[in-house]
Amino acid sequence: MFRVISLNANGIRAAARKGFFDWMRNQDADVVCIQETKAQVHQLGDALFSPAGYHCYYEDAVKKGYSGVAIYTRQEPKKVVRGYGDQEFDDEGRYLEVQLDGINVVSLYLPSGSSSDERQQAKYRCMDSFTEHLHKLRRKRSETIICGDWNIVHKEQDIKNWKSNQKNSGCLPEERAWLDKVFGEYRWVDAFRSIEQEPNQYTWWSNRGQAWANNVGWRIDYHVVSKGLGDKVLRTEIYRDERFSDHAPLIMDYDWPDGA
Repeated sequence: MFRVISLNANGIRAAARKGFFDWMRNQDADVVCIQETKAQVHQLGDALFSPAGYHCYYEDAVKKGYSGVAIYTRQEPKKVVRGYGDQEFDDEGRYLEVQLDGINVVSLYLPSGSSSDERQQAKYRCMDSFTEHLHKLRRKRSETIICGDWNIVHKEQDIKNWKSNQKNSGCLPEERAWLDKVFGEYRWVDAFRSIEQEPNQYTWWSNRGQAWANNVGWRIDYHVVSKGLGDKVLRTEIYRDERFSDHAPLIMDYDWPDGA
């Protein structure tokens, strides 16, 4: 079994203060992917941020306190890939990949466009360039898990308030049509939906109102896997017993050797 956990931490130091690393220690994960670390690696000197038993990699944004991704992996990677080749978004610390035995794991943080039209246009640019990278990954012999915050819901069952969000970033028709292509024409698989069809399964909740308490959420965090892993998903869980961030950890178990 191969267990992979993904979490948008909304600040890795804040998540640490809320007990994330204590929880992680008991999860028996082979790989843990973090998005939105909001820190530079020199600010993470505490041993807490280098969990025992893991090889730890951070990819920071040039801008301090912004974006950033990380991967903790039990197996030492054959190669670590920093960025996917688009400098605009590589400078924002949005992509980190570890290449293991026969399988590659990516921590991905796609942009949000909710703050302004300018950022929405940047999001579209990122979607375009990342499409080319998806094609490159698919041509590799190794299987791939791209996990992280994609900042887009896919279907009506993935968001509580479908109708009222049709004009909001993350639920725009153009964005969802792109995911249709990712999970259709481009032949990638939404690992969560390969075994879990129930509605009201969300990974992010606004901090406004009582969104968390009332489960008024969005499913915008994914494990997007190559076709060879599409039938290898054994179990999935969105962990909500504790709250480390405005996102919840997404846990996926795969029928794959752990490589340890």
